[in-house]
Amino acid sequence: MKTLTAIMVTVLIAIAPRAFAQDGEGLFKSKCNTCHALQQNSTGPMLQGVKAKWEEAGEGELLYQWVKNSPQLIAAGNSNMAKSIMNFSPSVMTPQQVTNEEIDAILAYVDNWVPPTKTTDGPPTEGGEVVYVADYEWNLKMFYILCTLTIVLLIAIIMMSGTVTRMIKSDFFQKKLRERNNTLNTLLLIGLFVGVSTSSFALQFNGPGEAKEGQPWMLIENIDLYVLLTIDIVLVGVLLYVRRMFNTFIAMTKPPKTEAEIAAEEEDVMKKVNQILTDVVPIEEEHTILMDHEYDGIRELDNNLPPWWVWGFYFTIGFAIVYLFHYHILGTGDLQEVAYKKEMKREDAKVEAYLKKMAMNVTAESATVMTEPSDLNAGKSIFTQSCATCHNPDGEGISGSGPNLTDKYWIYGYEMKDVFTTIENGRPGGMPEHGSKFTPIQIQQVASYVLQLPEKDGVEPKGEIVEGEQKEE
Repeated sequence: MKTLTAIMVTVLIAIAPRAFAQDGEGLFKSKCNTCHALQQNSTGPMLQGVKAKWEEAGEGELLYQWVKNSPQLIAAGNSNMAKSIMNFSPSVMTPQQVTNEEIDAILAYVDNWVPPTKTTDGPPTEGGEVVYVADYEWNLKMFYILCTLTIVLLIAIIMMSGTVTRMIKSDFFQKKLRERNNTLNTLLLIGLFVGVSTSSFALQFNGPGEAKEGQPWMLIENIDLYVLLTIDIVLVGVLLYVRRMFNTFIAMTKPPKTEAEIAAEEEDVMKKVNQILTDVVPIEEEHTILMDHEYDGIRELDNNLPPWWVWGFYFTIGFAIVYLFHYHILGTGDLQEVAYKKEMKREDAKVEAYLKKMAMNVTAESATVMTEPSDLNAGKSIFTQSCATCHNPDGEGISGSGPNLTDKYWIYGYEMKDVFTTIENGRPGGMPEHGSKFTPIQIQQVASYVLQLPEKDGVEPKGEIVEGEQKEE
C-alpha cells in the first residue's frame, strides 16, 4: 500500500507542472492575450520576468493586487512599481476576477514559454516561401537508367550507320545512288549521324557534388533528367531513320518488281485482311459449306460470323456480367442516383471552400454587415472572449478602459469600414490591433455583432453623436 501511494505521489509530482502550465496557458489566452504579448510590449507591457521584477522591488505580494484591481493599487499610493507603469498605456487595465493561484499559473506559463522551433519535416523554406528540393536518390537512379539507354542507342546507331556507310562505299551502291541521284542526301544524312554520335559522346555531366548527410554522391536536378530524356528521344528517332535507310539499301539489292508483281502483292495483302475480318471461305471451296435445303434453285452458304462481330458479342456478354456483379450484386459501384448525389456533394464542398477562400479576401472597403444568425453568434463568441475585458459582455464599456459600443457616439466612425478598420488595425488610446489574431471574416463577424448591439447605459459617451443614424435594435 505504501508503495502504491509513493508511486501515485511521484506521478502527481511529475504531471503537476504540466497541468499547471496548461491551466496558465488557457487563463492567459482567455484573460490577458487581448492586451499582452508573450515576448514583446503591446497595448500592455511584456509579462515575461514581471514577477521577478516585482519581487526584486520587494512588492511581490502587491503584484496580485495590481492584477486584481490596478486602479485601487494606484490610488493607495504604496507601490512604486505601480507608479512606474501606470502611464505605460492610456487605458487602465481592467480589474480581473482571478485568484492568486491563477495569477501564479499565468506568470509561470509566460516565464516558461519559448517560441516553437522550426521542424525539419516538410519542404524547406527560404524567406517564408516553400523551396522545392529534388529527390536526389530517385533522380540518380533515373540518371543511371537514362545513361544506360543512351549508351545502348548510341551503340545501335554506330553499328547501323557503320553498316550503311560500308554499303554506300561499295561500287554497287555507288552506281545505284548515281542512278537515283540521292548521293547528296545520303552524305548529308551520314554527316548528321556522325555529328549526333560525336555530340553524344562529348556530353559532359557534372562531377560528384559535395555530398551532405543522406545525399547521393552526385546531385542530379530534374532539369538534367529532362535534358537526358530529350536526348534519348532524339536518338530513338535517329535510330529509326537509320533503320529505314538500311532497309531501303537492302531493297535496292533486289531486282525491281514489275507492275504485275506489285499488283499481285497488294491483292494478296487485301485477301489476308479480308480473311481476318470476315473469315469467309474462298469461292473455289464454297461447295464445302453448302447447306442441304434449296429454295427455287437457291442454296445457302453456312458462312461463319465475322470474327470482329463474334468477339464484340462476347465482350458485351462479359461486360454485362461484370456490370451486374459490380453495381447490383456486390454493390462495389454506385448507381446513377448515388453517383449523382456524391458528385453534387463533392461540388458543393468545392463551392463552400471557394466561398470561404473569398471570405478571407474581405477588406475594410468590401466588408458588409452580416445578418445571418450563425455569423452573429460567431461574432458574439469572439466579442465575449476578446473584447468583453475592456468593453463588458454587453458592450456598455468600462470606465478608464473601453468606451460604450452601444450608444450613438462614435470616436472613429460608425460605418462598417470604420469599425472593421478599428478592430483590424487598432486605434491610439489603448485599442490593440486584432488583424494578427483574427481572420478577415472573423473581424467582419464581430464588427457586425457590435453594430447590432442594443443601446444600453454605460460609461460616459465619447466621440461625436451620429445625427440621423440609428443603430439596429
